[in-house]
Amino acid sequence: MITLIRSGLPTLLLSLCLACAAAGCVDSETGSGAKPAPPPPEDGVVLRKGNGGEPDSLDPQRSEETSAADILRDLYEGLMAETPDGSLAPGVAERWEISDDGRVYTFYLRADARWSNGDPVVAEDFVAGMQRAVNPATGSAYGQLLQAVEGALDVVAGRQPPDVLGVRALSDRVLEIRLVEPTPYFLEILHHSTAYPVHRQSLAEFGDRFARPGNQVSNGAFMLDDWVVQSHVKLRKNPYYRDADNVAIDTVYYLHIEEPSAELKRYRAGELDYTLTLPNNQFAWIKENLPDDLVLGPFASVYYYQFSLDNAPFDDPRLRQALTMAIDREIIVDKVTGVGEIAAYSFVPVAVSNYQAAQFPWQDWPPERRLAEARRLYAEAGYSEKNPLQVELFYNTSENHKKIALAISAMWKQALGVRARPTNLEFKVLLQQRLDGSRWQVMRMGWVGDYNDANTFLEIFHSTHGQNDPGFANPEYDRLLAEAGQTLDPVRRLELLQAAERRLLSEYPVMPIYFSVVKRLVKPWVLGYRPNGLDHNYSKYLSIDTAARGF
Repeated sequence: MITLIRSGLPTLLLSLCLACAAAGCVDSETGSGAKPAPPPPEDGVVLRKGNGGEPDSLDPQRSEETSAADILRDLYEGLMAETPDGSLAPGVAERWEISDDGRVYTFYLRADARWSNGDPVVAEDFVAGMQRAVNPATGSAYGQLLQAVEGALDVVAGRQPPDVLGVRALSDRVLEIRLVEPTPYFLEILHHSTAYPVHRQSLAEFGDRFARPGNQVSNGAFMLDDWVVQSHVKLRKNPYYRDADNVAIDTVYYLHIEEPSAELKRYRAGELDYTLTLPNNQFAWIKENLPDDLVLGPFASVYYYQFSLDNAPFDDPRLRQALTMAIDREIIVDKVTGVGEIAAYSFVPVAVSNYQAAQFPWQDWPPERRLAEARRLYAEAGYSEKNPLQVELFYNTSENHKKIALAISAMWKQALGVRARPTNLEFKVLLQQRLDGSRWQVMRMGWVGDYNDANTFLEIFHSTHGQNDPGFANPEYDRLLAEAGQTLDPVRRLELLQAAERRLLSEYPVMPIYFSVVKRLVKPWVLGYRPNGLDHNYSKYLSIDTAARGF
């Protein structure tokens, strides 16, 4: 007999979890499935990647989704780049110098850096890209990523024009960037799309349409060939890329498959070489039948629910804390997801280097004490069995997200009497909805680190950050982040970041659920794949054993 009683939750949740698992049953077929159909001969050596939902944009300064970021890493190259294991490496800048005070960076660009139309990549292209990123007219959600640069925050706020930004071309091949204060992680952000160069002639000619097929000129290992909505993005090898001779893939297809179970079916049918993720409820079958294809690894990513602080009753921190404490994260990672995720009692993931996360102070409380405190806070906020909280919980379309939403709703119902209504939205609709806090109450969200540092997780809750969806505003939190950003001493910087995270957690604008793991299937004929903490996987580092694949 199986029993499931943890944190005071009876067998109701067990029934929910078993029903979810049963919904994902597969047949007993073993092996990787059908051989893929060969592509058109002109495509050459082809790599086909699952990529989740439709990208929001392939404009490097405007895009904010991970489904677009993976494509942009193939299309563009920044001043800095990454190795297959995620380590920092030279990109367009072959070398650089940092002043003694840590505030002036001088980059020397490669002579062989070229755009996909053959034009040379010059320093002024990086000036244009970064000025565009901070210009409010661009509408970039990531402009604040460049806050360490002189003038960036004034430009983002509309107080100064973009040309005051502390980035200037000293010559075609020499770029200078001046910082407000020394910033320990500054080189790390220079492989992010916000800091990519732009082909100025294309931008001038096509304006907002410069990133579309036929218009886009990029400087990475690949160039944009086609984008079929609700189907795929197609990239072709860039013959002008500085290291084109060592790029083994001719064509990359990024297939838009939002539902993990559908992605698995297409992988087994031979339509994919590489999946974005896996359906959790089929993991046991995958582990038994496709062990040689299965890849698992650490991932700097947090899965969480966020509260709209401007939307009553979630302006009450007691209610937010009660809902956060009523969740049994161990049940979720053990019984609902079940592929190695780590229960989250902080916001910064354990995979982030050189950081020890702050924790909720009640993390180690016995379940009974935790639930008793949650019920006390729930009652103080004005709710009871006769007057239950009624809440709509938004998540984007996915069987994995649906299972978690159902489990959390059941936990809230059992522990507090909350009546939650899980509601699925297409991912693009969810992203639009989150921009207006009056249109949602509780929303599923995830954050993947843009670089390997705790700051990339904490900065999104700065009061002025473009992706501060809950509307969290705390002057002390902002001050701690600002001081940490200017502190070179690693011990003191760690203390400041931990203090900022404790302040964030104490006000409960978000409800961390778990830290993710990289989980995907990769065909045996895909060579060179290496999981890394940020899950940045460049197609230029991969190759295909065409004999093993059959074409």
